Formats: sequence, structure tokens, C-alpha cells
Amino acid sequence: MCELFAVTGRRKILLNDYLRQFFAHGDRHPDGWGIASFQGAFPSIEKEPERAVTSRYLKNKLRMKIEESILLAHIRRATVGALVYENCHPFVKRDATGRAWTLIHNGTIFNAPSLNKYVARQSGTTDSERVLLYFVDQIDCACEALGSELNFEERFDALERAVITLAKSNKLNLVFYDGEYLYVHSNYANSLYCFEEQDAVVFATAPFGNAPWRRAPFTTLCAYHNGTLVKKGIEHGMIFVDKPEETRYLFMDFAGL
Repeated sequence: MCELFAVTGRRKILLNDYLRQFFAHGDRHPDGWGIASFQGAFPSIEKEPERAVTSRYLKNKLRMKIEESILLAHIRRATVGALVYENCHPFVKRDATGRAWTLIHNGTIFNAPSLNKYVARQSGTTDSERVLLYFVDQIDCACEALGSELNFEERFDALERAVITLAKSNKLNLVFYDGEYLYVHSNYANSLYCFEEQDAVVFATAPFGNAPWRRAPFTTLCAYHNGTLVKKGIEHGMIFVDKPEETRYLFMDFAGL
């Protein structure tokens, strides 16, 4: 599976050591890496369809001081989509109001007919990009129904409905950012952790280093602002459990077997 890393804080914190430890897991996730940092609300995306531990670009970047209050990072182990730049996370999409949404995903969509229409619209071929397009469409539909731009509570409600729709029968570990709030969701046991430090919350798929990691909220959408949990949705209880036959067929399809 892929791995996620994210931080949201009240102020900028130095992230180089965290990122070095996170990207060291790239030996087990060889199919790409990516980082989203933010100047204002719009992301700066850097990514490659290369193994993180051997990427010269990433090695040089991590030598530079990386100090951010919001950052998303990803290492990819492909199940859906070829090893090309367009399939590397993070993904970005603007909604009808111009708001930029940035998403990273650790998981696989096994059953979601509502995503099929995005195959012709996406830049790459991953199910993760289709998830983002679906979320943005739900935001746009809610805006149209209301007749105005959504406030935070209205955005959260639209996203929670979308997450619950997809969580059934699908592995949906997600971190996404709307330019103001960071949203986090996990429905696969023991696959998302967090800890608090320096007025910030740090998230990762797998604990590393000596930080006081704890399990992140489970089967519920959570929203964070400046390092603080500001809203926790309902606990939907749709836990994803591995089905070896489904996963085997996905890998066979990816390998062209």
C-alpha cells in the first residue's frame, strides 16, 4: 500500500528530519513520491514516478531547509495506474469557486460506480484522482443547490456525505486540504497515526522515530485548522478488511497479466 504524511500547524515547523524518515520507507513503496507545500491557499507540487530513496531531486530537496505549517507528502505503491508522473500523488483540482483541493490517498477503490464517469476527465489513470474529482463535484453540486459559495460547515457536510458513500467496500485512507482546513479519514485498521508537537499535528501511515504516536481517529471524517481539531464527523463504522482475491486481481491487472 502507499504511505501518507501530513502536518498542520499554527506556525511553521522544521520538517526535514520527519520527511527523511518518512521517505526512507520508499524502499518498500517504489512507484513514486510527491510533496505539496503551500504559499497561501494554492499548492506547490513536486513529484516524480521514481523511487524516493534513489531520487536525486528529492535528495537535493531534503538538503534544503523545509519549514512549513501545512504540508502533504506521499510515497506510492501502485495498484491502479501506470508508473507515470500523472499518477503520482498529490492531486490538485479547483472547484467552481476557484478553491484548490489537494489530496493524497492510501487505498484502493474496489466498488464505486459513481467514479466511472471521471475516467474520461482525469489526467492520469488512478482511482485516487477519480476520488478527488468526485469530491470536488460534490462541493460544486452543493454550491449550485445553495446558490452561493459554501462556508466551512457546509463544505464539511458535503465531504462527509461523499466519504461515507465511498467508504463502503473501499479502502479510503485520505488526507486532503481545501486551502484553509485539513481533512483526514481512515477506515483501514492500524494504518494512520498522529502526534502533537510545537502547536502542530503530524500524521503518517506508519510511525517512525521516537515521537509519541497514537492511532488517528477511525471511520470518521475529521477537520483540522492551524494544528487544532475543529470538527469531528459521525463514526460511520465502515471498516475496510482486506480481500486477498480482489487485491490479487488488481495487481494482475496492473502487471498486465
